[in-house]
Amino acid sequence: MNFIEIMLAEKLKDSDSALDITGSDRKVLQVACQDFTNYLKYHWDLIGKEASQCELVEKLERLFKEDPAELEEFLTVWTAMWFKKWKERVKLLIGDQNVNKWSKVSKTLSNAEPLWRKIERKQEVQEVVVATLIKNGEICGTEILSENLLKMELGEKRMQYLSDKERVFTMVNSALRKAREMAQSKGPLIFVKIDKGYYGAST
Repeated sequence: MNFIEIMLAEKLKDSDSALDITGSDRKVLQVACQDFTNYLKYHWDLIGKEASQCELVEKLERLFKEDPAELEEFLTVWTAMWFKKWKERVKLLIGDQNVNKWSKVSKTLSNAEPLWRKIERKQEVQEVVVATLIKNGEICGTEILSENLLKMELGEKRMQYLSDKERVFTMVNSALRKAREMAQSKGPLIFVKIDKGYYGAST
């Protein structure tokens, strides 16, 4: 665990003491760390830069040494905003809830996989969509949402007949438009399917 993970874990525990950050709720912390990284990359103008990760770590370490109180305060505010979004955006599907709706989505995503593997500079393409989500106020699940938006476009039938360049251009343009719409929407965007047994036999 790096120092940002440790600080975020503490802030999430402050937001909800019932969270088991090192156990069953570890995924919450992983998504929060990814979102925090993307948020800083966007605000520090590091999106699309090759050495962005190293630069980000250096900036954070400098801030941690020079003004730990400011970093602490910023993390408190950011985590509270993020966790509010998490509760709005993430919905747990238990057992076979909404199974028909999700089978269509799964089919589109699996259609996209072979084409997705062929795309060069995936990270850069994804970061453009992440930046659009953040610019429009979406700070939760930015990595998951951006990848899914791109794959949902790529999995459309019409994409099979385009050249590689046209495909990337069409996919990115459509995904950016949908990212803007998505950020303005209300309600859940990320659905996590869990087994009924997860909650024990009593439910």
